[in-house]
Amino acid sequence: MSAAQFAVFGHPIAHSLSPQIHQAFARQFGIALEYRTIDAAPAEFAASVRRFFAAGGRGANVTLPHKAAAFELADERSEAAVRVGTANVLTPLPDGRLAAHNTDGAGLVRDLTERHRMDLRGHDALLLGAGGAARGVAWSLLDAGVRTLTIVNRTPETADALADAIGEPARAHTRYWEDLDDIGSFDLIINATSAGVLGKPLDLPFGFVGNRATCYDLSYGKAAAGFVAWARAANALYAFDGLGMLVETAADAFELWHGKRPDTDPVHDALRRQYG
Repeated sequence: MSAAQFAVFGHPIAHSLSPQIHQAFARQFGIALEYRTIDAAPAEFAASVRRFFAAGGRGANVTLPHKAAAFELADERSEAAVRVGTANVLTPLPDGRLAAHNTDGAGLVRDLTERHRMDLRGHDALLLGAGGAARGVAWSLLDAGVRTLTIVNRTPETADALADAIGEPARAHTRYWEDLDDIGSFDLIINATSAGVLGKPLDLPFGFVGNRATCYDLSYGKAAAGFVAWARAANALYAFDGLGMLVETAADAFELWHGKRPDTDPVHDALRRQYG
């Protein structure tokens, strides 16, 4: 009997750690599976996904730039996916339809609260960026008890649209990017911009980093290196990349597909030793 087929869709995708992560999870339970990367250009994404599941695919992760398309492609959507408007997990239903899930926000919160032992309640958070990555985590941060969420994006209209979607003006509001020099200070700063992924500098001031601030980049590895270095130069108390979030979101997908919750710490620690 051939192993169950799983995949991650993206463009580009060859760099993905997802196959390594899911194989490590599977070994914990003695599960045989094949997990591969599928590079699909945006115009080919829907057809590529349908071919994968028609051929017996059991589950798929979805990353940039396809999360919004995955949400639209699905026939059923989880509450988290509906709230965010994007999906990072696709699961086939018994009747051949597709279900979409979004585990990004839950993965971030779990990494912060369980791995890094943070209590998010009462924090004043600054969210840099308002695109799909920011949407994926904004609601979960508020659910976890963040007191205020200030959203700053180079395109103000996108930030306003996210704040309007959240619908809690007393807690989630926007400021202009050019206000960063005198915006006040924050004790939680989340970088959800694509600057690091695109290899572009953020050129951020230091003034809004609070005395005991935690800075967190949703990307990991080289894509997060610039922001993490900036945070350390700004004397942030902690500066984290998103490797832990990646592992936690993968664990959520694994549990959806296999009904078993993997132990994420040894997988995270092994990747940290391997990739820094």
